[in-house]
Amino acid sequence: MPLGATSHVPVQSGELSWAVRQGAIGGIVAGLIFAAFEMLASAAMQGPGAFFMPLRMIGAIALGADALEPGYSLVAAGLAGVAVHVALAIVYGVVFAAVFGGLRSMWQMIGLGAAFGTVLWLVNFYLIAPGMFPWFLQTSPMLQFWAHAVFFGVPLGYWVWRMHEMLLNA
Repeated sequence: MPLGATSHVPVQSGELSWAVRQGAIGGIVAGLIFAAFEMLASAAMQGPGAFFMPLRMIGAIALGADALEPGYSLVAAGLAGVAVHVALAIVYGVVFAAVFGGLRSMWQMIGLGAAFGTVLWLVNFYLIAPGMFPWFLQTSPMLQFWAHAVFFGVPLGYWVWRMHEMLLNA
């Protein structure tokens, strides 16, 4: 069943497969933008040697805090970081598309994407990280706000909106 032309939240049952597919792809796209921003910001703020630190930090979610140590294999930590990051981006993208993918306004979707990214930042950094992944608390809160809201949420919102518009105009 094709997506409806009217605006509604959440997506209707016939739209769920579209939301899962586009949410997963949009999550990956937004996740790559987010990761690139994080890595460039890390290098800019702490020097070129810190370029891969965001991947180490994410990889440490699966591998433990040892992955943060310079002696730990960068390849292993980096691959684990990419795997965890992409998996989380897909999950978050699917949730976003399933809940908000029925909206039709570009600015609504971009704004909701930014709000969604902000909520992810708040939950991940202030509810989950303190007890499970305290190394994330050593990062700049303002940088993390921008990374999640602007460099993840905005592209995700735009992707989901744009893919729907392309489908309707096909």
